[in-house]
Order: sequence, then structure tokens, then C-alpha cells
Amino acid sequence: MDDASTTRLLDMLLQAGRLKTTPRTGWHQRGVPFPESVADHSHGVALISLALLGSVEDVPLDRARVLALAIAHDLAESVTGDLSLGGSRLLPSGAKAAAEEAALDELLVDLPFRGEWQALWQEFEEQETAEAKLVRDADRLDLLATALSYERGCGTRELEEFWRFAPESGFTYEVSRDLVRALHERRPNR
Repeated sequence: MDDASTTRLLDMLLQAGRLKTTPRTGWHQRGVPFPESVADHSHGVALISLALLGSVEDVPLDRARVLALAIAHDLAESVTGDLSLGGSRLLPSGAKAAAEEAALDELLVDLPFRGEWQALWQEFEEQETAEAKLVRDADRLDLLATALSYERGCGTRELEEFWRFAPESGFTYEVSRDLVRALHERRPNR
């Protein structure tokens, strides 16, 4: 790899590393002290995706693709930051996706795997493959598990919008719906 390519790759990795310190905005807006970062969330999505892979037996799934989707799904937020549910709903239709697509394009410029990573992000957004649907389930399961953790550990009670955002009916796989029901059952004072 030449110096210019090494520099470009390092620049991208350092930019993407900002996800470690980019807080998930919705939690902060609801008064959660020290909310998780986008990188924390991406780790949770990858972990849940891996667990779901071991529990979904009736659909053939590509493990490497699932994990790549889990890592790539919020990568653009290293440029855009995290936009909360409340903020997203105020944007014109498609504006958030367009901004994230442009951010990803900027982040990956001149990298040899640019097309592959853009395709991963697009696959997740389009939700047309079994792998993308599994990662979407994992994404929302991580959201609910985190909401439960904050409700129990921080005593935060203004998180109902997160539970409404991810109703049981919105999950593809039965194991995911089972987990959603179990999470609801563990909510304090419900």
C-alpha cells in the first residue's frame, strides 16, 4: 500500500473511531446520564445478530454478511452524528437517508472497498434480504434492551417512545418477537 492509500485508510478509521464518543442522542434528550455511544450500540447490534444467527434455523443466513451489516449500519453517523427519533420525524421523507448516504460516500472516498461498504449500508436500508431483516431485528432489540437497562438502572421513565418505535409486530423473526415479549415483561412498574 502506498503512502497516500495508507493515509486515506487511516483518515477513514480515525473518523469512524469517533463513533466511540458519539452519544446516542435520544437517550441524552430523555435525561439518561452518560448514554451509550453509537459504537456501544453497534457492538450490541453485532452481539445480538450473532445470537439470533444461532437461533434462526429455518432460514439460511450468511454469518459474515450479517456481521458486516451490523457493523456498517450506523457507520455514516461518524460524519452526521446521531439523529434522535424525535429529530428524524421532523425531516422531509428521505432526508436522513440521503444525508447518511452522502456521509458514507464522503467517509469512504478513494478506498478500494468503498462500493462494497456502500452496498452493505444500502442493503440494510432497503431491508430486502433475510440478513438485513435479521440485523434490523437486532438493531431494535438492542434499542429495547438498552431502554430496559436505563429504566431499571437509572430510573428513567420517559422512554415510552422507544418502546412504541419497536413494537413486537415490527420484528421479522419469531425469536426476535419472543425476546421483545420477554423484555416487556421485565419492565419495571409496567
